[in-house]
Amino acid sequence: MKYDVIIVGAGVAGLYAALHLPRDKKVLIINKRETFKCNSFYAQGGIALAVDSDDIPLHVKDTLDAGAGLCDVEAVRTLSENSREAIDNLIKLGFEFDSDENGNLLYTKEAAHSKNRILHAGGDATGRHMHHFLLSQNPHPMLGDARVVDLLIKDGECYGVTVLDHRESRNIYADSVILASGGVGSLYEYHTNAPCISADMQGLCVMKGIELEHMEMMQFHPTVFVKSEYAQKLLLTEALRGEGATVEDEYGRRFLFDYDERGELASRDIVSKSIYDYSKETGLKTYLNISNFEYHYFTLRFPNIFKNLQDLGFDVPTQRVPISPAFHYAIGGIKSDLYGRVPSVKGLYAVGEVASTKVHGANRLASNSLLEGLVFAKRASLSILNSSSKKSFVEFAVSDEVMSLPEDKEKKNLLRKIMWENVSIVRTKEGLNHALEQINALLKENIGKLLKFRLLTAREMVTHALSRGKSIGVHTMIEEKE
Repeated sequence: MKYDVIIVGAGVAGLYAALHLPRDKKVLIINKRETFKCNSFYAQGGIALAVDSDDIPLHVKDTLDAGAGLCDVEAVRTLSENSREAIDNLIKLGFEFDSDENGNLLYTKEAAHSKNRILHAGGDATGRHMHHFLLSQNPHPMLGDARVVDLLIKDGECYGVTVLDHRESRNIYADSVILASGGVGSLYEYHTNAPCISADMQGLCVMKGIELEHMEMMQFHPTVFVKSEYAQKLLLTEALRGEGATVEDEYGRRFLFDYDERGELASRDIVSKSIYDYSKETGLKTYLNISNFEYHYFTLRFPNIFKNLQDLGFDVPTQRVPISPAFHYAIGGIKSDLYGRVPSVKGLYAVGEVASTKVHGANRLASNSLLEGLVFAKRASLSILNSSSKKSFVEFAVSDEVMSLPEDKEKKNLLRKIMWENVSIVRTKEGLNHALEQINALLKENIGKLLKFRLLTAREMVTHALSRGKSIGVHTMIEEKE
């Protein structure tokens, strides 16, 4: 079976890419699990945009400032200059953002933004609403419960993928392949990602010699309710602090101002590191105080957070909630250009969280991620349509590699612990080298290919962190005490 385009992943980036490929193109979307098990679905925060042409320079500046000097300026301009068009296109198709009684869009503010420019849908369910809408608009077939386990590459050109479908491997061929498979959340003991986000494509790219960049840049969300039995933790959106929620210790002290004059509205990396440092220095627990919200407004503005916290036994918004940082977003990824093209492999594209366009630099500005998925997914699809190159058929043998072994589950859990303890919010050279030693030891053991993907990705994250050395953005290095 041969397609014009294969899209790996059915989150916002993959679905928006599909939306810009006409029905007369033979397109297949491959989704690892159920459609809702993607990071897009769990995105509580909104989507940022330059509200108008006058706001573009400000949005660019805010993004560059958050990125701590590592953003690609052209990428940031591309993001901002195309943001209004992306939002208007969704609205034209019928998507509804939150608005007032007169139909005016409601713009809110989040940390490190200089003005109100964040749109939401469903209060605190923007990603879920957007994902559901794009699924309803999708014009192409989808292969579900199937995971890509190989890229068919020969002489620097991609000819398709190998999928594991009902425990059987088979090749599916295409002229172009778009990777939109998400980040690396399941590599960490505590994270906010969908459970199946496990760094498969990043690890596969390492196996194929495809460059990953900025893999040391991993963003941790500062306000997460982590006291649950699952690795995936309850995110408490940035918008809460943007609208007045405060971070405090056991005694009600708002300690964030000790670290940054913006307090709760400092960028995520600063808030996460401040909470980490303060808890370590004082031994005190930290809380999110949301009592400034009026009850009725809170239930309407944050309906999912309200329900989830109520179910956990919290009397919100009156009662404060214990918080801790957790892994949230992979800034680094598969190196790609401003059209999603992977430079070293013709016909291969990467968009969304799996990709690195360097638009986020060393720290992603809040709510730029959904926007990035829309803008660069469309550009990838347009690039494919403009290239219109047909490949001659090249047949590949189907790999018979062992995908998993019974012992792999215990090793996956060990990897999560290694990453959380050593490649987390604050890092040391000693800790990184210890992690590298353990990861290399696991790679030498008899393991399945799926675990190998995770380990190879984790090793890239560690080696990139060691190479970076000095602190910048979300990458914080401290000296060991003698």
